[in-house]
Amino acid sequence: MPGTLHCVVVTPEQTALDQTAEFVALPLFDGEIGIAPNHSPLIGRLGYGEMRVKSGGTTKTLYVDGGFVEVAGNVVSVFTNRAVPAAKIDGSAAETQLANAIRHPASTPGQLEIRDRQIAQARAQIRIARRARL
Repeated sequence: MPGTLHCVVVTPEQTALDQTAEFVALPLFDGEIGIAPNHSPLIGRLGYGEMRVKSGGTTKTLYVDGGFVEVAGNVVSVFTNRAVPAAKIDGSAAETQLANAIRHPASTPGQLEIRDRQIAQARAQIRIARRARL
């Protein structure tokens, strides 16, 4: 179909999304990117956050947990550890994860990296859960 993309989101367990789209927004490691039909090819590292897929006047929102995106032709392929619909994000569990991560002492570079990742994941999930409730 002209003017559309094919969007596929794959996790280690399943294909979380496989549909046509008019626009896809993704959280890259260093910012957000929007992908429309006929976008130039790219490979990008994903961050933790909100993925939006616009199709037929509706927008699906997912939490993606890092990974990579590849755009080739009009195909957007997302490879992520986890993809969860926004409505299924547990905001209170994410707030607990954030509090625990902040309290957790980290004295080595590896421990700091784990703590920072847990904080970033929890904050992204909290933002998405709050938006989903609006």
